[in-house]
Amino acid sequence: MKADVVLGLQWGDEGKGKIVDFLTPDYYMVARFQGGPNAGHSLEFNDKKIVLHTVPSGIFRENTLNLIGNGVVIDPVVLMNEIATIEAMGVDVKSNLIISKRAHLILPTHKIMDAASEASKGKTRIGSTLKGIGPAYMDKTGRNGLRIGDLLSDTFSERYNALKNKHLHILKQFDFEYELEESEWFKAIERIKTLRLADSEYEINNLLNSHKRILCEGAQGSLLDIDFGTYPYVTSSTTICSGACTGLGIAPGRIGEVFGIFKAYCTRVGGGAFPTELNDETGEKLRQTGREFGATTGRPRRTGWLDLPALKYSIMVNGVTQLIMMKADVLDDFDKIRIAVAYKINGKIYETIPYDMNHTDIEIIYKDFEGWKTKISDCKSYKKLPAAFKNYVDFIETATGCSLKAISVGPNRDETIVR
Repeated sequence: MKADVVLGLQWGDEGKGKIVDFLTPDYYMVARFQGGPNAGHSLEFNDKKIVLHTVPSGIFRENTLNLIGNGVVIDPVVLMNEIATIEAMGVDVKSNLIISKRAHLILPTHKIMDAASEASKGKTRIGSTLKGIGPAYMDKTGRNGLRIGDLLSDTFSERYNALKNKHLHILKQFDFEYELEESEWFKAIERIKTLRLADSEYEINNLLNSHKRILCEGAQGSLLDIDFGTYPYVTSSTTICSGACTGLGIAPGRIGEVFGIFKAYCTRVGGGAFPTELNDETGEKLRQTGREFGATTGRPRRTGWLDLPALKYSIMVNGVTQLIMMKADVLDDFDKIRIAVAYKINGKIYETIPYDMNHTDIEIIYKDFEGWKTKISDCKSYKKLPAAFKNYVDFIETATGCSLKAISVGPNRDETIVR
């Protein structure tokens, strides 16, 4: 059995949470493979809305195991508050959640380091969520980090203090307080010890060997990948498909379908390149209609038209087998809809993205489409969608060479059309 992967193809916020929740009934386990509480996966069902930051998006489906993999960095306070919210909704989290012993911990001082680093960059700041993600991954790669499995060690307090004191030495020129947050952090640590902590690489491979279906859930988006994103305006983890292998302990040959999630337009939070960005009334209309405000930070998202060169790039580096379009209904009331089909750089036409999008003068070449001017959330099948919308879909499929599996026409899990 092979594991399937769901990941974002843009700059995050594509709607991965809804799709994971929608697909979960077909899977035995949902496994989150990277990122941390900088993620905000929004789910809406039964007139309820919840935003998940660390817990996998399959948690609300009965009889489904959910794994927080080794590639995730965990803030104990955020995780336990999230679990309390989920349990208040009647979900038996303890029975359905597994945490990898190899997942790294975010310390209170990591968040202070994050804020100090961002402040020091001034106008070149990257737009960090200030959740301590970057510093936690830095300690991981610097071989200084603390992991979930360390909570079970008799020397945990000693190791915690050693890492904390290292952080405090780096931060000695800054004025801050962390003691109250540290107290809450240790309370959360004690509660985490009551959860199921496991050698998850064995668990997940044993399930695959037993022909159990597994869905791997990514966070952020491909264009925020530490290697292949718009560096340095990226996140600190591997957001592309290969991150499912390193973040869960799955061999590359055990990856099956790769579902690439993208919006019918583009958004981005924070700094960095955004070639199709619209700083006008159209951009504001996309923002307000699409409720484009960060699920984690609440910040207004930057908005723009769909970027085909960037989308094709993400499809390539991920090996996407099927596309899923989100928020198509946001475009219902536009007379004209545009897709960026190529870049013009120094007088030459390119259908590929440049090495450094952040410092390249890009002129966009657009293809225009007639708007469908119809409320497509009322459509329950692909057959009933308007012809103008189908033209839009057909063009994307032909241009990318990748089939469109499903289309989201509203925020609720039942507002999804499967082709």
